[in-house]
Amino acid sequence: MSIRDRSQSMPETFLSGRPAGEAGEPGRRPALAILRIVLGLTFLWAFFDKTFGLGYATSSAQAWVGGGSPTQGFLGHVQVGPLQSMLRDWAGAGWADALFMLALLGIGLALLLGVGLRPAAVAGTILLALMWIAEWPPARTASDGTATSSTNPLLDYHLVYLVAIVVLAAFAAGDTWGLGRRWAKLEIVRRNSWLR
Repeated sequence: MSIRDRSQSMPETFLSGRPAGEAGEPGRRPALAILRIVLGLTFLWAFFDKTFGLGYATSSAQAWVGGGSPTQGFLGHVQVGPLQSMLRDWAGAGWADALFMLALLGIGLALLLGVGLRPAAVAGTILLALMWIAEWPPARTASDGTATSSTNPLLDYHLVYLVAIVVLAAFAAGDTWGLGRRWAKLEIVRRNSWLR
């Protein structure tokens, strides 16, 4: 079978690049909805674990509600990358803790509910890019000479999540199994499409 024959057997919508959900692509919308929900729960889990110290990434002694800092553990030990000094300075700062937790909660809720995916994509891009910079995957060794745990010089889970959130926003993934369609009908969202 030639390439041309194979291309003719593919759904026309795949080759045309039309948005998800148009005729011929019934499986894409549920797949994006599942990705959206799972990713939303991932962000919400991080929020609740750091807030209440559920004992996974955050012990109860380090819980935000008990006076712990959600940024101290991650940013306080940054030893790689061009912004390591600045990021260590942010560790434990009240404003950094509040913005980090607000981002986790806001992104998680937006993804879970399927509303405000564009603002969530912007916030997620900033948050995940900063976390990527903090881990600085290109580095093989930290500034103290110890080996980093980097397994890929460019890609890590932060960038995978970042790309996923942008794709979900681009394809209006909140319209399936979410409140995206209702959200889009709100007057403020109709006047300000960036809120979609």
